[in-house]
Amino acid sequence: MPLFGYMMPFLLFITIIANTLIVVVLAQKHMRTPTNLVLLAMAISDLLTLLFPAPWYFYMYTLNNHSKILFPTAACYAYHCMIETIPAFFHTASIWLTLLLAVQRYIYVCHPTTARTCCTVPKVWNAMAWIYFFALVHQSTRFFDRIFQSIRFRWEGGLHEGCISMTADWVRDVITENIYYTGYYVFRILFVHVGPCLALVIFNVLLFSALRKAQLKRDKLFKENRKSECKKLRDSNCTTLMLIVVVTVFLVVEIPMAVTTLLHVMQNALELNIADYDDLNTTILFINFLIILSYPVNFAIYCGMSRQFRETFKDLFLQGRIPSAREGSSRYSLVNGPRTSTNETIL
Repeated sequence: MPLFGYMMPFLLFITIIANTLIVVVLAQKHMRTPTNLVLLAMAISDLLTLLFPAPWYFYMYTLNNHSKILFPTAACYAYHCMIETIPAFFHTASIWLTLLLAVQRYIYVCHPTTARTCCTVPKVWNAMAWIYFFALVHQSTRFFDRIFQSIRFRWEGGLHEGCISMTADWVRDVITENIYYTGYYVFRILFVHVGPCLALVIFNVLLFSALRKAQLKRDKLFKENRKSECKKLRDSNCTTLMLIVVVTVFLVVEIPMAVTTLLHVMQNALELNIADYDDLNTTILFINFLIILSYPVNFAIYCGMSRQFRETFKDLFLQGRIPSAREGSSRYSLVNGPRTSTNETIL
């Protein structure tokens, strides 16, 4: 009740505003660079992850209906999809988009010649399309693995109607529940939670190491009075640092979720007594809330660490004008430092 009934409406309001501002700014024509497109998709995915379950949070907890019986079956099915399946789809996409962001920046920094061919806008669009496709395929069976039927029952001296949830026949009789759910959650552990988190930690360490080397190179250029190259390297370092911070914030909330999900699945699949079941569920509840709490943080990171984002935001919402593509091309890119033409400069 305190988390989802009282705090969630306020957090939803803040998240909608913050992520909508991110989407509007990054969708501007002069901002459409490969990395900005990934950041834009991440903002949309995070926003939709919260928007779909929000009506149920409001109905169940803010309006204090959590103790009432949910009925009819259409409402039960909608609750299942909007609370579990659809948010899991968008959150899975957001995780893989974050991994794409880290890989892309690693290529920019450590393999700049390769970046000219593989980190183009069309290829980023293609990669994001595949991410959403595979995330949808991964979650597709969850739309049909349960059936909901009406049921009448006596409770507290009265006759009531409600929904009963059962495993679908094709799961129970063809695949079996053990194989189906074990396969689903093992895949989530390996390719949605633990695997991407480990990969992001590695890429973050590599990027931080490259950042330190670049800083030493910048100091050398500064001593040699090569100001133009020094300025380009400084802006590239600022972009790399900003993306390291974005990924770090993501890892702070996602690693506990990966560990808790792993323990949860091990306890159920292997019948191990690792931790109290209710304690694990409560932990997941709080971690989910922290993940939602982290969504507006990216807006603060972009405003604090990206000059181009700040200037575009100021032009759109404070001065009420839309920057032209030519004007935007002369400003500092959120991705790769200064640009001297409408084509992105890859450093």
